[in-house]
Amino acid sequence: MSSTAPLSAVPASQPVPAELPPELAEIRAQAAAAGLPYAGGIAPRAAWELFSAGKALLVDVRSAEERKFVGHVPGTLHVAWATGTSLSRNPRFVRELESKIGGKEVPALLLCRSGKRSAAAAEAAAKAGLTCIFNVLEGFEGEIDASQQRGKTDGWRLRGLPWVQD
Repeated sequence: MSSTAPLSAVPASQPVPAELPPELAEIRAQAAAAGLPYAGGIAPRAAWELFSAGKALLVDVRSAEERKFVGHVPGTLHVAWATGTSLSRNPRFVRELESKIGGKEVPALLLCRSGKRSAAAAEAAAKAGLTCIFNVLEGFEGEIDASQQRGKTDGWRLRGLPWVQD
């Protein structure tokens, strides 16, 4: 496990945030002004701060296999955007997401491997009327570098944020 913040800072349960925190309201306004098709993107450290303070839910949208074998952020919810070896899109994703987070206006931060699937998932959620869904930029492992490896230039783990591996 790699961590700069103690795991004791991880919320024991996933309380539903009461309202959109000002930090996310600002990001949503900027995203709307830029014509982004979802509420916006947030840096990993800012996502951790909001999640650990109970101001937003953190939802891992990677496959169950990725969570198990690559690692995951403790205390997160899980709704797979795509499943199986071919990563076929989960046709129930939006319904499952809304059910797990508890409503259309609940602030939720979506995390995937690199930030691409979570952006697509955030866009689908926004099209279905979920108004406070944000993409965690960089993802859990980050982008592929010049050596075709992840986790060397950016991502949740590279930033030293809490994570565990089964």
